[in-house]
Amino acid sequence: MRVLVSRQDNIGDVLLAGPAVRAVAEHADEVVLLCGPRGRAAADLLPGVDRVIEWRAPWIDPDHVPVEPSEIDALTRGLRGFDRALILTSFHQSPLPLALLLRLAGTPWIGGISEDYPGSLLDLRHRPGEDVPEPLRMLALAEDAGFPSPADTRLRVRGPLPATDHLTGGPGYVVVHPGTSVPARAWPPERCAEAVRLLDAAGHRVVVTGHGDEKELTASVAGEDGLDLGGRTTLPELASVLEGACAVVAGNTGPAHLAAAVGTPVVSLFAPTVPAARWAPFGVPMALLGDQRAPCKDTRARECPVDGHPCLSSVSADEVAAAVEIVRSEEEVPAR
Repeated sequence: MRVLVSRQDNIGDVLLAGPAVRAVAEHADEVVLLCGPRGRAAADLLPGVDRVIEWRAPWIDPDHVPVEPSEIDALTRGLRGFDRALILTSFHQSPLPLALLLRLAGTPWIGGISEDYPGSLLDLRHRPGEDVPEPLRMLALAEDAGFPSPADTRLRVRGPLPATDHLTGGPGYVVVHPGTSVPARAWPPERCAEAVRLLDAAGHRVVVTGHGDEKELTASVAGEDGLDLGGRTTLPELASVLEGACAVVAGNTGPAHLAAAVGTPVVSLFAPTVPAARWAPFGVPMALLGDQRAPCKDTRARECPVDGHPCLSSVSADEVAAAVEIVRSEEEVPAR
């Protein structure tokens, strides 16, 4: 049985699909993951994936993506030969455009989560409950499709991860990750820098991580007290750095989910533009900070719609430092 599993958005979203992918892999002969370029690096880390197809979906990617008939034709040809397909989506996305392409490719059985009437495009129209954590929401679709959940439903990455002690000086540090792909989800940089100073004063080594485009931000946040690794790690290396940490401080962004996937506690600076019940770090000790009743609640805003960014600017560096001590002391928590 050859199964196509699709999750076409960002790194964090692909990581959250991991338990569903493993459920399928336990019963399929081959699992191929269809993802977009924003999630490709995470797709390569998922256990259970035999092959990856990368394609930028115009109905998923936040940038303007031209619809080219030649590219649609090429993708459709590349999707031939699957016995089943599971289309994993967020609550605001539709599986139906991809389902149409899979039907054109001859896929005989397709499952997805859809509030819209799917006609003959879906064989399984799964409809989950409200505010279900994203990994469990996708697992429920897999179960409904005949793929029982694995015994361990937490996030995982494929090992072994590369050695990074030469970058960090060895395990036991606190990671502060100040960047986010969506500005509305970012804790103010000056607060991040203050947290680095407080954590250093409390006796912690502090490692600041970030994408190559965030080097100016990470340098500012690290200052004289933190170790700046901005732009110095691939995603597997970042996973290794996060695995060596005793706690990670991050917003609602991919590295927070990567930390959960390597079992590291997370202090989550979570803007309520999307529900924390669905998107908070999953299956690890976690402290949720940020005003979850702020006016931006459930807006899905990419830029903060409220002057002063109150949902996260109201969180002090002292609160974050205290939360680090709390999550470090907690026992491993079961997946929800």
